[in-house]
Amino acid sequence: MKNCTTIFNQLLNLISIGKFQKLVDKHNGDKYVKKFKTFHHFIALLYGQITEKDSLRDIQYPLNLEKSNLQFFSLPEIKKSTLADANKNRDYKIFEDLFYEILQKTVELTPNHKFKFKNPLYSIDSTTIKLCLNVFDWAKFRTAKGAIKLHTKLNHSGNIPDFLVITDGKCSDIKAAKTYFTFSPDSIVVMDKGYIDYKWLYSLTQKKVFFVTRAKENMVYEVTGQHEFFEGSGVISDEEITLTGQTAQKAYPERIRMVKYCDIKTKKVYTFITNNFKLAAKTIADIYKDRWKVELFFKWIKQNLKIKSFWGTSENAVMCQIWVAMIFYLLVSFIKFQTKSTLSILEFTRIIRATLFQKVALINLLSLRFNDIWKIRDNITSNQLKLAF
Repeated sequence: MKNCTTIFNQLLNLISIGKFQKLVDKHNGDKYVKKFKTFHHFIALLYGQITEKDSLRDIQYPLNLEKSNLQFFSLPEIKKSTLADANKNRDYKIFEDLFYEILQKTVELTPNHKFKFKNPLYSIDSTTIKLCLNVFDWAKFRTAKGAIKLHTKLNHSGNIPDFLVITDGKCSDIKAAKTYFTFSPDSIVVMDKGYIDYKWLYSLTQKKVFFVTRAKENMVYEVTGQHEFFEGSGVISDEEITLTGQTAQKAYPERIRMVKYCDIKTKKVYTFITNNFKLAAKTIADIYKDRWKVELFFKWIKQNLKIKSFWGTSENAVMCQIWVAMIFYLLVSFIKFQTKSTLSILEFTRIIRATLFQKVALINLLSLRFNDIWKIRDNITSNQLKLAF
């Protein structure tokens, strides 16, 4: 039995070279390129993400020292200037498309969300990534500030991003939702008040997509019916309403369900509106509470991925870095779901970072906690985890 290759090699082997090359050809990624191919570029960016490097030079030197551990990929000597040029000129859409290739396989393995209903459940939200306008002059946000927005459709089955779009900082949440987000019939989408546009909500209803959101304080309505609910569940009322404001009524002419709920711990009262009339009122409240997962997702990626400081100043360089960061998140998630590991994404990420060039089977890492990494030794012989896209 042969010794394992390094953890980094095993991660790279999850990517189908054939499918990757099709994406490269689609976007002319290797046109006029002699040595530093797109996959070499991907290796460098993924390495920088995993090891949280602060600059291209920090990627260049240690990765060149590890060339012997990456012989299978024919990695040439990396130069800072070559890597900078690739970040600036090689189309980031190659990595964006790769993200969705990996996502297709990852979705097949995700565990179900925690609710009893079988409808797909999604949260939509955005997070702002601040940039210095003097350096990133293409990312205009306000007069003296720069920023981009990461708009996300989070799948509650596995808590993975089902769709991502990166816009300038001025793009509103509702504009992004109307422009980019799509949902299959019977899906449930949960969102905050920033997405309330009655015409758009009505378009979801017409497409048989359910929504759950909080009502605006100035919503004008008339109660047209009552629903029964269980006492002691925190639900205060469960009513059917119609909007009576002239503009709102024209935009959303059908009935809406309104649920008022008091959080038992905080005693705060929330008012939710939805077009789902079948689920229990408490379930509607719990669905909105579960929206917090998208906030946790944003917090996690900002704390654990390299998406707040960048290795290049061009728009293309920033996009390359963000999409490779999200690819790393998917790769770790894929392994976790494939192996049914009890490790958290954070634990597994920390272990991979600490053992990146150790020659041990990925599957052997899944039984470890971070404090047990010392148990790993080079040249451990074991079956490698067989995963492939």
